[in-house]
Amino acid sequence: MAAQQGTSHRWAAFDDERLLDVRFCDLGLTVEHSWVEDRVLELWAELAARGLKLKPHVWVSTEWFSPDGIPGIALPFYLAHPRLARLERKMMLEVEGGSREECMAILRHESGHCAQHAWRLHRREQWRKLFGDTHRPYPQVYRPNPASQRYVQHLRQYYAQAHPDEDFAETFAVWLTPRSAWKRRYADWPAIKKLEYVDTLLRELRGVAQAVKTRKQVEPLSQVKRTLREHYAEKQAHYSQVRPAVADRDLQRLFAAEPGRKGEPVTRFLRRNRGEIRRLVARFTGESPFTLEAVLDDVMVRCEALELSAVGNERRLRVDFALLLAVRTVHFHYSRKNWVAL
Repeated sequence: MAAQQGTSHRWAAFDDERLLDVRFCDLGLTVEHSWVEDRVLELWAELAARGLKLKPHVWVSTEWFSPDGIPGIALPFYLAHPRLARLERKMMLEVEGGSREECMAILRHESGHCAQHAWRLHRREQWRKLFGDTHRPYPQVYRPNPASQRYVQHLRQYYAQAHPDEDFAETFAVWLTPRSAWKRRYADWPAIKKLEYVDTLLRELRGVAQAVKTRKQVEPLSQVKRTLREHYAEKQAHYSQVRPAVADRDLQRLFAAEPGRKGEPVTRFLRRNRGEIRRLVARFTGESPFTLEAVLDDVMVRCEALELSAVGNERRLRVDFALLLAVRTVHFHYSRKNWVAL
């Protein structure tokens, strides 16, 4: 990421501990001249190429969101400066939207909310028939069905299934993505009806001015008095509160020592391989790396108590354990008993 041009940020030279005590309102961040500005310009170009007179205004806040009734997008602070992106990675083990591909995927999703707000699309009868009631309360948790073909798949953890507004935003994002080949990919899915509706609807809206033009900003960073430390304490607590578990019997089965062979303690094996294991499981399950890190801490405590050893080919053990953790994570989130936190 390129640093903001013509702007001096004293805090950029702070060590992590000192930086964590800085308040959001004192960061002095803007979207202009930051790495994420180019992504916003790319989004605007994609919307213009579709003939839509939609140009969401953007501002810096604490997280990604598009407020209800406002055709604009709040961007997370860490995308506006490379020093903050490094802190985000240290604190949360990932930078959501930190790559061009992921950033554009999220921006397309958020622009779907903007389109809904700009033209009040949820008031249309066919919109409500296909996507549902926009006034339905947002859940704190939801239980998606990974096998469902009634929803498109765009962002992780089957986000389209969380709420009618998210269903529309995800459908819009798939429609907007260049070369997404949605007609072919979803040809046999019931979700194709939603995509075809969005395609027809937005063709009708080409060149049509927004009905809602407010440029209001909700929770801009300049108004947030919390410190980065307070923000991360809350965020880490949220991601570690409810997490998958690996049963002792599964650990004993995987790390059972062969007669006459000794290996290193599993705790040592996991310390050496936890980064790669975490990345593999996060990629295939959509689980937060921070949550997976907490799960790995739990596993290491149990392996030490059970005095388990890692015997055999390290690469094979790493893959087998990553597969075990992925299966347990999927089962945890998509079983009848557990739900995905929104």
